[in-house]
Amino acid sequence: MDLLFVADPLEAFKTYKDTTFAMMREAAVRGHGLLACEPRHLRWVSGGRVVATVREFTLSGDEHDWFSVRSEREIALADTGAVLMRKDPPFDSEYFYATHLLGQAEREGARVFNKPAALRDHPEKLAILEFPQFIPPTLVTRDEAAVRRFHAEHGDIILKPLDGMGGMGIFRVREDGLNLGSIVETLNRHGAQTVMVQKFLAAITEGDKRVLVIGGEPVPFCLARIPQGTEVRGNLAAGGKGVAQPLSARDREIAAALGRVLAPRGLLLAGLDLIGDCVTEINVTSPTCFQEIEQQTGFPVAKMFVDHLEKALR
Repeated sequence: MDLLFVADPLEAFKTYKDTTFAMMREAAVRGHGLLACEPRHLRWVSGGRVVATVREFTLSGDEHDWFSVRSEREIALADTGAVLMRKDPPFDSEYFYATHLLGQAEREGARVFNKPAALRDHPEKLAILEFPQFIPPTLVTRDEAAVRRFHAEHGDIILKPLDGMGGMGIFRVREDGLNLGSIVETLNRHGAQTVMVQKFLAAITEGDKRVLVIGGEPVPFCLARIPQGTEVRGNLAAGGKGVAQPLSARDREIAAALGRVLAPRGLLLAGLDLIGDCVTEINVTSPTCFQEIEQQTGFPVAKMFVDHLEKALR
């Protein structure tokens, strides 16, 4: 079948680590056709169906010149075998509009993963609010006074914007409260924007663990992203070191519990971020780390993903 990947431009892929590329490679091995477009290529006209100008391509096996375009054409999304929404964050207004076009394509018969409505319903920072039993002490607010009370209670805190990615805009404020006021002003713009505040978790020194859940089932290995030097952020984009390791019993318990809830909602793939025994984020837009885990452990994450995708399409 033909699989349409709605993603960033193919030319921008870093194939040595890109998870979407790993999906494409596994799909190609199984004989599936590969199509790609960007969200800007989606369109709909009343009386018609959602279509996109797509590139049909094959993989070359070359690390740099890694794909070859066979044709470029317009296709209705409902005429593909499946549509995989793999556009990287930010989840901005254009991403939001794209999910609505994908939702219309679903009504026309397209099979879309992750499900567009589920992408909208699970913003990656706020999705954890549904699972208070698994998260650290957390505050979501625009109110500076509420942030100060939270700091007074917990002493050592992390502040972050709700629309950040890759560790962007994350601040730590210790017991002395140094620069708390300035940081709050920077993040919430004098009450105009909502921020998330969490108790600092000392277990971050052991890594911010990315736990992948595919079809409701945990991948048996996670990638612990360990902060380097004086950095508090473990994100790979912020210089963290990725170390694959088996899931702990608690990791597996949490992942299984959340998987039972998220998968039936149309989230074929979710990436849980755990520090110690606490979930800090639930990533659903384009979770990563397939290749890092497979390279270090040999576990075929992309194979597990395509297995579940094919099962969902039967």
